[in-house]
Amino acid sequence: MARLTILIENTKPEGSRLVAEHGLSFLVETSQTRFIFDCGHTGAAFDNAKILGVDLRGIKLAVLSHSHYDHASGFPKLLDAAPIETLYTGENFWEPKFSLDSYRGCGFDEKLLTTRGIEQRTCRDILALDDTAWLVGNFKRRYTFETIPNKFLRGEDKTPDDFSDEIVLVLREGDGLAVVTACAHVGILNIVSDVRERFARPIVSVIGGLHLSGATHERIARTLDELKILGVKKILPCHCSGEELVNNSNDRISTGSVIKL
Repeated sequence: MARLTILIENTKPEGSRLVAEHGLSFLVETSQTRFIFDCGHTGAAFDNAKILGVDLRGIKLAVLSHSHYDHASGFPKLLDAAPIETLYTGENFWEPKFSLDSYRGCGFDEKLLTTRGIEQRTCRDILALDDTAWLVGNFKRRYTFETIPNKFLRGEDKTPDDFSDEIVLVLREGDGLAVVTACAHVGILNIVSDVRERFARPIVSVIGGLHLSGATHERIARTLDELKILGVKKILPCHCSGEELVNNSNDRISTGSVIKL
């Protein structure tokens, strides 16, 4: 069984002392490993951890799904709370990220890892963290309607970003799998269908950011229909999933939520 605690997300329970921000960070606990999946924007996620009674001092692994600020910029703050030894990323993590002319990258570089003695490991396809948790990247693009907005650019020459660097977390859930996605820039259907094919197991749950904020009602409805066709039983959307999807979800999650698989 795996357990996920949302250390920060766009929303929080009314009246809570927890901090919410545009960003995402999970504490993930499997039967074998404890690690951080994404770090939010400001590092407030790790202040929330204290409020939630979560001890980060034994955590040595961190994963950054991609280098956008709202998922990666909190990483330096994590180093004040946890003795991180290994950072997992996708390929080309250090390429600058932009939204039109505005820098949207992580705000730090490889020198931070060198200074702190942190090893970087790169996930190119499937990389096992333990017997029940894997990182997955390099997704096939099967659903042509899952387009990436033109505003997202990468590299010093600011070419259109195809988010080939993005990775997701896959966890065992019963006889199937749960897909934990930070933003799903490459398309949640592309991700789910590819994971399903590679592992030859059903996808039981989809958790996290689905990047459908601002999407048309038609695209959201089609996405949900296709997820059902793919066999997904449970969707727990947050962060960049958009109000329409989040508000219509039967299982609302926010900062401080605990999800058991």
